[in-house]
Amino acid sequence: MRAVIQKSFGGPEVLEVAEIEKPALLSGEVLVRVHASSVNPVDIAVRSGAFPLLGEPPFGVGWDISGVVEEAGPGARYEIGEAVYGMPFFPRAATAYAEYVAAPSRQLARKPASLSHIEAAALPLAALTAWQGLVDKARIKAGDRVLIHRAAGGVGHLAVQIAKARGAYVIALASAAKHDYVLGLGADEVIDYRTTDFTEVVRDIDVVFDSVADGARSLRVLKPGGVLVTILEHVNPELAATVEAAGRRFAGISVEPDYAGLEAIAELADAGLLRPTIAAELPLEDAPKAHELVEGGQTVGKVVLTIG
Repeated sequence: MRAVIQKSFGGPEVLEVAEIEKPALLSGEVLVRVHASSVNPVDIAVRSGAFPLLGEPPFGVGWDISGVVEEAGPGARYEIGEAVYGMPFFPRAATAYAEYVAAPSRQLARKPASLSHIEAAALPLAALTAWQGLVDKARIKAGDRVLIHRAAGGVGHLAVQIAKARGAYVIALASAAKHDYVLGLGADEVIDYRTTDFTEVVRDIDVVFDSVADGARSLRVLKPGGVLVTILEHVNPELAATVEAAGRRFAGISVEPDYAGLEAIAELADAGLLRPTIAAELPLEDAPKAHELVEGGQTVGKVVLTIG
């Protein structure tokens, strides 16, 4: 099968399409014929060596997939022909930029019926990050005031929609050029973080969703008992101690495969309450270009690789 691999750390140019062996199935696993895979910032960090999560190359990159079950091992949850999506194995290698991925069936869920494979592939890692932070950890509820950093980003634009679906009042941080977009996602207020210090204009927040490592400042806007959800400073004992000493709750998030979360996300999508924004669709061979787009930091939504 064709898959994108890298033999060294470096820039996007180290990504190459190679012929490798199709993965063999174990009990409880399914072989997915991948139709699309999306690119996440963690993919960039792993590829460059800034975050050597997978050790030394060579290895395959990527985690998000959407596709169709082609083979099913004994005890698997899905049958041949079912459309599924997920982010298997994270934080171990999944080699998701590939024509086939073998994965434990309980790390996948049925694809949202209302979404294409391209849209579904854009969801798993980003949407699960938002879901596990906002719902599982912070336990947001109707009426909560939620502040979301980088609200137009891959995780942020989904966090806005998930928070709104749970009945929260959402205050979003985004550049001025993206205000209309973020309001269209459902945000109640949008603040231009480039011209306004949010700590001077925001108060009494129940939950901060921090995806920019701004936990210390975010703590200032949390009310007593509020929750700081952080996805970049999840291993920061000093910050955690500071938050707890201030009478707030620290919730560090390192996303993990979760079929129950994926099923809940699919329900939101099929109810018309959650939809990913696709910034670009590129063929597998253009994986280096996809990484360039994500690394540039100017895209709105997700970049997706189309595979078959």
